[in-house]
Amino acid sequence: MANDDSNDESTWPSALDALVAAAAHHRLLLENGQVRVIEAVISRGDRTPDHTHRWPSVQYIRSWSDFIRRDGNGHVTLDTRMAITPEVGAVLWSEPYPVHSVENIGTGELRVIAVEIKTTPL
Repeated sequence: MANDDSNDESTWPSALDALVAAAAHHRLLLENGQVRVIEAVISRGDRTPDHTHRWPSVQYIRSWSDFIRRDGNGHVTLDTRMAITPEVGAVLWSEPYPVHSVENIGTGELRVIAVEIKTTPL
């Protein structure tokens, strides 16, 4: 997003939510008032449409493939070939993602289960 609100999750349009804007790559597994669990699957050579992830999440790596993440303006924000590759079964923390797309540039399928935290624990 090109405006000053791009990092304020409350201003992100619901039409850009991962389950709406990139529905072909995200599947809802469970949702309640505290969490939303989604599975993201990006096949080799696929690229997601621009989308957001409004909440921080715990991510469980089911299968790995190198990818490029681009912001809403198309600028590369991450190329995993330049980073440490997590092992299958790794668990990672993620802050909310503003508008972005993910392109699988590796040789396999990228599959991640994300537990998005909707509320702060007491």
